[in-house]
Amino acid sequence: MGNVYGDWLKERREAAGLTQQQLADAAIMSRSLIGHIETGRRIPSKEDAQRLDTVLNTGNVLSSFLPQENTAVADYFETARQLEQQAVMIQEFAPCLVPGILQTERYARAILGTTFPPVSEEECDRRLVTRLERAKILDDPVTPVVWALLDEAVLRRPIGGPHVMAEQIDHLVHLAESGRVQVYVMPFALGFHPLLSNMLTLMWFEDQPPAVYGEGLYMGKVHDAPSVVQELQHRYALALANALPHKETLALLRATARDYQRHD
Repeated sequence: MGNVYGDWLKERREAAGLTQQQLADAAIMSRSLIGHIETGRRIPSKEDAQRLDTVLNTGNVLSSFLPQENTAVADYFETARQLEQQAVMIQEFAPCLVPGILQTERYARAILGTTFPPVSEEECDRRLVTRLERAKILDDPVTPVVWALLDEAVLRRPIGGPHVMAEQIDHLVHLAESGRVQVYVMPFALGFHPLLSNMLTLMWFEDQPPAVYGEGLYMGKVHDAPSVVQELQHRYALALANALPHKETLALLRATARDYQRHD
């Protein structure tokens, strides 16, 4: 979304002599949410916008002129998408596909273009833009910290063909070598492991409790109950302990990319 809304909110806040924390306290919101709204990463709910109008004495401007998000994601993923944009740390587990924020354009298009029921090219393009926009959280060189734990099946399934896969794996290598993302692979030889049947995203935040998103076929759920989050964190830690070390993971990624290049 454009950031006219966020810029205007920041101007009104500063004109009122309030810090982000002071505005957050008065509007019963988190400071990080205020920050994300001002930078254009979040749109407030109608209720949040009304409280901001009340605190800043801006009539109904903030609640009446809420930007419209032109995102194309499944309804069940929308809450997770918004949390993803706020997270300071993200740990992904992927059983069969590269996680969305790490996908290249051609890899993402190969997935989005083969959905059932089929979608128009225009709708595919719209979904692709949304997915690539999500990846922009990696433009910040520091936050969020991202770990990607990939089942070896992610590397072996030739999504889009050999050239697309070689490009995608090279992208993962680049991210790993730069230190921006930590990548680990769960080898086939391990057999069963505690995350095998589920795609999982663990998220930590600056000023709110951690949450976990799990997804299956046409369904997804955000878990924030502390007991559930803790159990899934423990499962992730156990799986990570059995993954290939960083250097071995990079060696496997490079070798797999070369194999795809030879078969292109």
